[in-house]
Amino acid sequence: MSERTLALVGIGLAAGFLSGVLGVGGGILIVPLLVAAAGYRPKPAMATSLAAILLTAIAAAASHAQAGNVAWRDAALIGVPAVGGAVFGAWLHQRVAARTVTLAFAGFLLLTAAKLAL
Repeated sequence: MSERTLALVGIGLAAGFLSGVLGVGGGILIVPLLVAAAGYRPKPAMATSLAAILLTAIAAAASHAQAGNVAWRDAALIGVPAVGGAVFGAWLHQRVAARTVTLAFAGFLLLTAAKLAL
């Protein structure tokens, strides 16, 4: 198994674990690690992360649903509009420079970290 394959599998294990335990969106972990450890450019890292998160979210949501922890009505009220936001965001992502997207993502992570720390 190649070093890159091992890195991708490790990223997946870490993202799945943190997603299941903390509800952390996999993109917070997957995107930076794809760039830093697997040599991805930012835009392909973000797109690859989205595809991977689909599988992670299904598995974690099913597990939490079995435990009775999912508020299905609220999930729909969040998820249905999020589809429109995702389509618009992906459209915009294709039209914005990679550097701008990367800086916006880094800023979002810093603001989130500050909010959580306080």
